[in-house]
Amino acid sequence: MHKPAIDHLRERDPKLARIIDRIGACELAPRAGGSHFDALVRAIVYQQLSGKAAATIHGRVEGLYGDRAPTPQEILATDDERLRAAGLSWQKISYIKDLSTKVASGELAVESLDSMPDDEVTASLVRVKGIGRWSAQMFLMFRLGRPNVLPDLDLGVQRGIQHAYSLPKLPTPKDVLRIGERWAPYASVASWYMWRLLELPDVIRKEAKARSAARTTRAASPGKAAPSVKKATQAQKRGSNATRTHSSAKKKSSGSAARPSRTAAPKKSTVRRSSGAKAKRPTKRRR
Repeated sequence: MHKPAIDHLRERDPKLARIIDRIGACELAPRAGGSHFDALVRAIVYQQLSGKAAATIHGRVEGLYGDRAPTPQEILATDDERLRAAGLSWQKISYIKDLSTKVASGELAVESLDSMPDDEVTASLVRVKGIGRWSAQMFLMFRLGRPNVLPDLDLGVQRGIQHAYSLPKLPTPKDVLRIGERWAPYASVASWYMWRLLELPDVIRKEAKARSAARTTRAASPGKAAPSVKKATQAQKRGSNATRTHSSAKKKSSGSAARPSRTAAPKKSTVRRSSGAKAKRPTKRRR
């Protein structure tokens, strides 16, 4: 299936050729089940979550509609509280509702995305709240099966390139694009190999050793704050969240206003009288 891509990558990139030899045949294949709308809803649900947790929530959401993928109209007719009870965050509910609104109104011709060039697909999808360039790239690669997608914002691709080319530090998105120029027009297959590279035992051990060294460094110099790997991963998975940050997004309940916080009234001080003793009254000061 991917023989032309493999032959091209072997010829253009000797280091990638050695990685291909170690990993074997490419198993990259687009997900054909359901509609494009279903795939985008799934992509939003899976943002910033582990596969198991995301699959559980996605299953609960479909359970609201008879264990099937809902239509845009059905999602718009569903109360936010029910979606929240299924495990979706308020932010993701707003994303899915925005997607449903744009698809139902025809603003996003989701079933026509197949006929668009990659850049037009990306431009159409990033208009949806919560979907940015990274999410659009994942849709192009895993839904539409486009062959030349290079997810420069993806942390896994960046880490794979760092190991493949023995770079001293994590490559920037610009570095990824520069290195990936030689992979065109089969960057999707090359990216798949970068992800699989991270699953090799020696790479896993090397990353574990690097994390241990980083912890030792932080312990030795507590005054210097080291960047959090978890935060870096979340920022990478957000995709649009790296290019279209929704800093003003607020969690919304179903039309209810936020309750003001209550402050406890100060307790009155009491003076315990001893047996037979009278409490002295405080003397008034003259002004």
